[in-house]
Amino acid sequence: MPSSPFVLEASRENFNQLVLGNSDKGPVMVHFWTPKAGPCMLLNPRLIKLVTEYGGKCLLVLANTDELGQIAHQYGVTSVPTVKFFRHGKVVHTIHGAEPNAEFHKVLERFIARDVDVVHVRALEAQRRGDFQAARMQLVDAALADPANPRIPADLAKLLMSQNEYRPAHDLLKALPSALREDAEISRLLTHLDFILAAQDAPPPAELTQRIDANPDDLEARYQLAAVQLVSDELEGAMAQLLEIAQRGREFRNDIGRRGLVALFDMLGTEHPLTQRFRPLLVSALN
Repeated sequence: MPSSPFVLEASRENFNQLVLGNSDKGPVMVHFWTPKAGPCMLLNPRLIKLVTEYGGKCLLVLANTDELGQIAHQYGVTSVPTVKFFRHGKVVHTIHGAEPNAEFHKVLERFIARDVDVVHVRALEAQRRGDFQAARMQLVDAALADPANPRIPADLAKLLMSQNEYRPAHDLLKALPSALREDAEISRLLTHLDFILAAQDAPPPAELTQRIDANPDDLEARYQLAAVQLVSDELEGAMAQLLEIAQRGREFRNDIGRRGLVALFDMLGTEHPLTQRFRPLLVSALN
């Protein structure tokens, strides 16, 4: 019956190899069927056509229950046709009966790695190896192929930041569509980069302190001082300045006082003493 290189017939001897072994490489559909059942005979050619369309990204294994009754019982097959989807040696989904093709498509799409996902993974592997140029090129390719995925520009920005390329990382994220900039991780990275760049451009801390003493509402000076303190790991002083900004000017730099503190709370965790100290102060300031 198989007319495709991606369709295999199981036996007692090769079932584990065909199904469990291959499921580490991609999804394997196992059709538990019998030639005695008309619905099975109608479903088989549909599944063969379906798996052929995917061109090797998945396999179809035909398991005749007349010959493999013990294996079918092992996997809880009580009626045919039954199609079980295997991934990494385990059943990850089951379809009972000859459902429409769309149902099989929907399940396969969940488990088949898209080409862009493969590129993304290879980029991260290249970064772990220290091959930053290859990682950058692959992440750019992945971003172009999947522009709506926020994980890819986030990883590219982190790569640039690891190479101290803060301005390109900031410009990359700032140029994203607004919907992507609202992603939680993208937003945190942008806030972090804003502080780094502000610290690089800031005058000496003593000068900023003098400006604040002369004018407590000089929010730009407070922001720059907070940025310098953050880069220097003076978290308490930075959080105090951000709290003042949140209290004095919610509109300043798109509510940077609140956003900066929330980002720090996320970084430090709920149990950190500074989070426990400043979170209620921020809530009070906003009410």
